[in-house]
Amino acid sequence: IGDHVAGLDSLDSFKPQELTNIGWAFASAGVSHPELFRKIGDHVAGLDSLESFKPQNLSNTAWAFASAEVPHPELSKKIGDHIAGLMSLDSFNPQNL
Repeated sequence: IGDHVAGLDSLDSFKPQELTNIGWAFASAGVSHPELFRKIGDHVAGLDSLESFKPQNLSNTAWAFASAEVPHPELSKKIGDHIAGLMSLDSFNPQNL
């Protein structure tokens, strides 16, 4: 599945939860697939907004990249800027943080 997703022209048809689950699954399984993570990271970092991402999606995406040891500075900045711009962190539970 990693090669298939990494080879797609666009990830626009994927919902945030689906992108998160793919990254989480590969990181949890310890399966290295830098091209897949780059594709997901580029897609998410290029979105106009992360409003469609639930707090759990954001934290799991960040965790997956960190656990897979795949740096993606643009994605990290996008997630950090989004969280910093929220009026409050009430939607985040301790596990999300």
